[in-house]
Amino acid sequence: MSSFFLPLIRSLLVPVLSCVCLGVSAAPGQSMTVYGEAPKYPAGFQHFDFVNPEAPKGGSLSRASMEIGQFNYLTPYVDQGTGVAQIDQWVYAPLAFRSLDEPYTVYGLVAQTMEPDPDGLWVRFNLNPKARFADGTPITAQDVAFTYNTLMTKGSLSFRMLYGEVKALVVEGPLQVRFDFKNNQNRTLALDLASMRILPEHWWKTRDFSNGGGFEPPLGSGPYAVSQVDPGRSISFERVKDWWGKDLPVSKGLYNFDRLTVNFYGDTDVARELLKAGAFDYNREFSATGFSIGYDSPSLKDGRLQKGVFAKDKPGAAQGFAFNLQNPFFQDRRVRQALSLLWDFEWTNKQMMRSFYVRQQSYFPKSEMAATALPDARELQILEPLRGHIPDEVFTQVYEAPKTDGSGYIRDKQLQALELLKQAGWTAKNNTLVNAQGEPLRFTFLDGQGGFDRMILPYKRTLAQIGITLDIRKIDSAQYVNRLNARDYDMIVVGFPRSGTPIVSPGREMYDMYGSRSATQVGASNAMVLRNSAVDTLLDGLVQANSRDEMVHYARALDRVLQWGYYMIPNYYSVGTPTVYQNRFGRPPREPKYDEGLDTWWEVSKTAQTKAALSAASTLSEGQ
Repeated sequence: MSSFFLPLIRSLLVPVLSCVCLGVSAAPGQSMTVYGEAPKYPAGFQHFDFVNPEAPKGGSLSRASMEIGQFNYLTPYVDQGTGVAQIDQWVYAPLAFRSLDEPYTVYGLVAQTMEPDPDGLWVRFNLNPKARFADGTPITAQDVAFTYNTLMTKGSLSFRMLYGEVKALVVEGPLQVRFDFKNNQNRTLALDLASMRILPEHWWKTRDFSNGGGFEPPLGSGPYAVSQVDPGRSISFERVKDWWGKDLPVSKGLYNFDRLTVNFYGDTDVARELLKAGAFDYNREFSATGFSIGYDSPSLKDGRLQKGVFAKDKPGAAQGFAFNLQNPFFQDRRVRQALSLLWDFEWTNKQMMRSFYVRQQSYFPKSEMAATALPDARELQILEPLRGHIPDEVFTQVYEAPKTDGSGYIRDKQLQALELLKQAGWTAKNNTLVNAQGEPLRFTFLDGQGGFDRMILPYKRTLAQIGITLDIRKIDSAQYVNRLNARDYDMIVVGFPRSGTPIVSPGREMYDMYGSRSATQVGASNAMVLRNSAVDTLLDGLVQANSRDEMVHYARALDRVLQWGYYMIPNYYSVGTPTVYQNRFGRPPREPKYDEGLDTWWEVSKTAQTKAALSAASTLSEGQ
């Protein structure tokens, strides 16, 4: 889309959006929703539906981290190396807790009440006077201001993207703070601010936040405190027995273990063997082969070790082999389409992943936001002003990823690819495809995670058969992060968002992933280095949407444009979250829709039990 066209489209949107208000009450309340719709849980609710409010406290749980390799520091708020994600989850309490069974609704935690402006130009938080840091120091509005300013100046770039529409922060009193907005067009901004975890100013002002704070256990305000650190290898947490928030409705039935441990392993096979041996309790498995056969053992056979697929209704995060559009070879859509034809998912899934995965067809997998049918009337209204600046297929076809018969022979796809490459100016010379300048079609796949070489090597062979050279370079995690931030790669595997957490109610974080401004910003998630004014226009409409229905229509329109742009080779997703765990825990009867619910578990037995023995132990525990 040409640069002069974007202001025109935005000018068409402004009259509509400028008269839209949030439709929420200005009265302080315990909850907030994106579009002013009623929350699932009314005022005065006692606990969430996905917890057991009578779950016993005590015991322990240890898990493997979801990162491969060591951590470099503790706090996960900066863009260098690897922090410990659970610090955010367990050590720091947010202003408001995000419900795990609603698309995006928050309920007060540090904030006793929240007051959004009816016109959407500010939000006020009234802090709970009981809120305390672990050393007994009250949490004040000044701590909120310190947290916001620190994240915006020293934290990850993602915070600057997330909170970019904040105009000013005003401390109105010791326990009252207001955020003023530049406009009322970011529907999730108030909730994004409410989800902010509060840092203690008196503790952090003498520490180096910008470098992660090192390995010193940070002072928190949440249900757990760091009790032990083995630098790079493991970290343990102890439940804060007198935590100020333990009796709040948003905390009932959660955080039941006295001790939690996260172990970091450099090799997934080692982690599996240790779990089979009972060295730790819980692993989120990312390999279909590993999940299918990697845990075969006597303990799995007798039930002491359990396998389960949780959160089956949870939307998926997009994943794919992303093209770096800075590479001149990849700037032609026909080249990207040709290369997308040549990754044989069906054969890979059958041969290497035991047919465990489903081919990804959308940037919003398993979500109502996925464009899985032809555009309806409202989508066509959104897309029509962009005609001529987006692929024509957007209007008339439903995107489907290339499909093979799984035999491993894809000559038909290779012929289609060669035709597309010929149209793009690539010709065969000495069994190599070259362009008009005589340059060979050659690029490198950068692997910083490990495990993808098995899927890339057959792809390399398929490409070589038609004269394309794919090199594979494997580097350590630190090098990978540096090269990722510098956009120094041709192709990588990437998740959107990078955290792997599915997007169920998108907001400003979408600019971080697909917006032109984030293309070359250090720390941004725009791994494709995508600069497309049509995509920017759709992002604006999505973020500014006045209702969930309107947001969904913009999301589907965006999905179509990204799909037909061939900006990445879509990978796959699981039907749920594959998990392997020791059989010694209790779980609530109802699972949260948007999370695996690990924080709702509790200990039933000190050691792993067979199914029959654990059932008997659970019955005895309930009887007591």
